[in-house]
Amino acid sequence: MRSYTAEPNLPSPGRTPHAPPQAALHRPGVGPGPGRERTPITAAATGARALQRLADHVNTHAHALLRMTVGLVFVGFGVLKLFPSASPAEQLAVDAATKMTLGLVPETVLLLSLAALETAIGIGLIIGRRLLLPALIAFFLHMGGVFSTLLLLPDAMWQPHSPAPTMEGQYVVKNVVLVAVCLVVAAHEWSGRTAREAGREGAG
Repeated sequence: MRSYTAEPNLPSPGRTPHAPPQAALHRPGVGPGPGRERTPITAAATGARALQRLADHVNTHAHALLRMTVGLVFVGFGVLKLFPSASPAEQLAVDAATKMTLGLVPETVLLLSLAALETAIGIGLIIGRRLLLPALIAFFLHMGGVFSTLLLLPDAMWQPHSPAPTMEGQYVVKNVVLVAVCLVVAAHEWSGRTAREAGREGAG
């Protein structure tokens, strides 16, 4: 009688070894030991969470960020006008202000007044609170004077025989960005005041 010796570790003919499921390869406990690399999916999820936290933080403080950055720009431009020839827009501002005042105010006084006005607007925007409303009013009045240079000084603002602005004209036109930012800040401040007043009336 013949005897056969079975080898338990060998698969039966016609069958393949059973492979571990793919999910098991990605379980936290499976893989290299301590210090193993995170999977790409985990790293991407961590980055997405960090970006979301940053976006939430910026969104929460967006209006304060806009207000303070415009304020810093105005403080910087205003302080530059306190030093002779330090501001590239110095002569342009003086020429426009001279036309608006019909030449009745000395140029030095006009330049110092513009420097004080822009610095005060910047400080008011940065600090906010009770200074914000007067700073916004002064800002929009000042922007009216700034954009009037496009009409008061056409030779300096526009290229000859062309609707394209000169470098000085571009310097003025780009202020539309600051106007848009302060419109957003003013709208937010107005909405906040309206909500606070409605809350006080409801409480009373």
